[in-house]
Amino acid sequence: MVTHVTIDDRRSGQRLDNFLIATLKGVPRTHIYRIVRRGEVRINHARAKPDYKLKQGDIVRLPPVRMRPVRAEANEAGHLAWMESRILHEDAALLVLDKPSGLAVHGGSGIHTSLIEGLRALRRTQDPFLELVHRLDRETSGCLLVAKSRVALGVLHAQLREGRVRKEYLALVPGSWGGGARQVDLALQRSGSANGERFVRTDEGGKPSSTRFTPERHFSDATLVRVRLDTGRTHQARVHARAIGYPIAGDAKYGDRSFNARLKRLGLKRLFLHAARVTFFHPGTAASFTVSAPLPEDLAQVLEQLRS
Repeated sequence: MVTHVTIDDRRSGQRLDNFLIATLKGVPRTHIYRIVRRGEVRINHARAKPDYKLKQGDIVRLPPVRMRPVRAEANEAGHLAWMESRILHEDAALLVLDKPSGLAVHGGSGIHTSLIEGLRALRRTQDPFLELVHRLDRETSGCLLVAKSRVALGVLHAQLREGRVRKEYLALVPGSWGGGARQVDLALQRSGSANGERFVRTDEGGKPSSTRFTPERHFSDATLVRVRLDTGRTHQARVHARAIGYPIAGDAKYGDRSFNARLKRLGLKRLFLHAARVTFFHPGTAASFTVSAPLPEDLAQVLEQLRS
């Protein structure tokens, strides 16, 4: 049957598509976008686009849709329980997850399960609002911020825009690093290939981007570096590392094939890039706050192989 939902202050400012995805649990994304296009979803009796920002007092008409059975939802939550063990910090405003490599943070073309969707399924009764503050590439592991309220999300997004969130990564690069820290300020431009794959290159006409690389540990023919992102562009660390002649180990898109092959023999099965630490001003207290994620065991074993 048709239902009507009145938007409160907690949902105000949320995109219509995100609201529908969170409200119509178990309904495929393709179907949600279809009913919006057909005008079956109405706001204040009028059609609306998926990116419409909801306002307090809006009345959203929801058409009858087939929902996933409760038993299936319960089973899904059971399969997602491992996420609880990945939480590095949690309070009333936010949580910080240690994202595993190989898991996309959000849904998209060809992606059936994402971290944020899984987390929402796991916490559907406990935390009705969960939104990504930033993103990590699928292959990258480590600290990922998730806001638990729209107010916290707005505060953290403002900090990101102002450059007040400090994100530090650990990466393995080939060769002996010469000298100390290096500051890389090269604009980045996103583009697409024939198969729709995203690719980023350095380009003067792109967006300003800044990365600082600092050597942490030296091996005979490789160096572990700490990477500080002063901006948050797509594939920034990977493209800047390649631009200065030190492509990150295990990077199939921007990396060095021979170096990747050697590291694969030592046990590296993915991109050696880990979000080790994030520092921000807590949206509840305004105090500086730092959360760290330990280096995953698979990456630590690769370093041990290099050492020995």
